[in-house]
Amino acid sequence: MQKHIAIIMGGYSSEYEISLKSGQVVYESLDSTKYIGYRIHIFKDKWVFVDIYGDEFPVNKHDFSIMINETKISFDCVFNAIHGSPGEDGYMQGYFELLGIPHTSCNMYQAALTFNKRDLLSTLKPYGIHCAESYYLNLGDAIDQNAIIDKVGLPCFVKANKAGSSFGVSKVYEKNELEKAIQIAFKEDDEIIIESFLDGIEVSVGVITYQGKTKVLPITEIVSENDFFDYEAKYQGKSQEITPARLTEKQEDKVRILAKQIYEILKMTGFSRSEFIFKNGDPHFLEMNTIPGLTKESILPQQASAAGISLTELFSNAIEEALK
Repeated sequence: MQKHIAIIMGGYSSEYEISLKSGQVVYESLDSTKYIGYRIHIFKDKWVFVDIYGDEFPVNKHDFSIMINETKISFDCVFNAIHGSPGEDGYMQGYFELLGIPHTSCNMYQAALTFNKRDLLSTLKPYGIHCAESYYLNLGDAIDQNAIIDKVGLPCFVKANKAGSSFGVSKVYEKNELEKAIQIAFKEDDEIIIESFLDGIEVSVGVITYQGKTKVLPITEIVSENDFFDYEAKYQGKSQEITPARLTEKQEDKVRILAKQIYEILKMTGFSRSEFIFKNGDPHFLEMNTIPGLTKESILPQQASAAGISLTELFSNAIEEALK
């Protein structure tokens, strides 16, 4: 008997358009012999099921069900394709865990922790994980530009602490650019992180739970045409994403072991994609995405393909792992 799968997409952040594309790919790629997919759009002003004709049916938030032609449909599992809030920061995870509905993403605590760049780095540093030097600012704090530059140097990156897809990120070369970059980051979040620039090979490593085991996917090397791997580079073709990455065997072993270690330290489940930059031969951890892009052009699906895993297999595995 086919299982009813709610594919949640959209969200409350600047990433909602990307999420809608990811969710649509999941919907189109589901194994129709096993699952019936339902596109559920989650926005601040409405939670709705959208049928093939574009008609909308409201979601009952009390039990996350829908009514179609006087028939109530409850879901066996939720496939989470929301990038950013509320799908990647723990809110939806907590909601589904309270309702007892299985979902494909990690648990609430892991989602909240990994979405907060500052807290994630603080959690990993005691394990000896190499990271960039960083400086933290909250909205309303006094901005001491000299103290920032003394700590992280120039050039540096100014980032929104809780945002994805490079929204609220600027690369700063000169002291007089710092104030503008900080204000751009504060438009996305009331907390920011300023990090030293690491000059080296940038790679993205997908780690997933596959058939009950932690699996590291083939590594992707990021070569941006822009100054860094920004929104344009990620989504508008302004980068080369080379899978497998052009690494030495020693570099590959180091970053594979490290990515798996981080996944297991955090007790992760589901999808993850972590970013690293090599400095002096060692991978330095930047961040982890727990709801990475799932379009056919996105990095994690590219990595799965290189590992011989189709989108249908990738998504079916995620659902079956959740149903366990």
